[in-house]
Amino acid sequence: MANKSDKRAVVAVGARQYLVSEGQELEVDKLNAEKTVSFEPLLVIDSDKIEVGTPSLTSHKVTADILDSVIKAPKVTAIRYKAKKRVRKVRGHRQLLTKIKITKIA
Repeated sequence: MANKSDKRAVVAVGARQYLVSEGQELEVDKLNAEKTVSFEPLLVIDSDKIEVGTPSLTSHKVTADILDSVIKAPKVTAIRYKAKKRVRKVRGHRQLLTKIKITKIA
């Protein structure tokens, strides 16, 4: 479990939500930014206080540094097959990701 003084926040990046803390590294969907990026959190946990936004908290900010801009995820293959018809179709996809490090929850 996290320390009592540790701040945590729930952040929406793309179509996913992440529970983050300061110093944490994440791989998220590709972001179009150069060095830093900031998010409005949906929820902030600070010691015993919990603040919930509707839908986000505009009074708080989560900032992150971009460590690597384009990473490729492992390949996912989708196979379509019809029995007794000699029909086979294989498709592959590699999602582009961005590696970020959470620097500040303020």
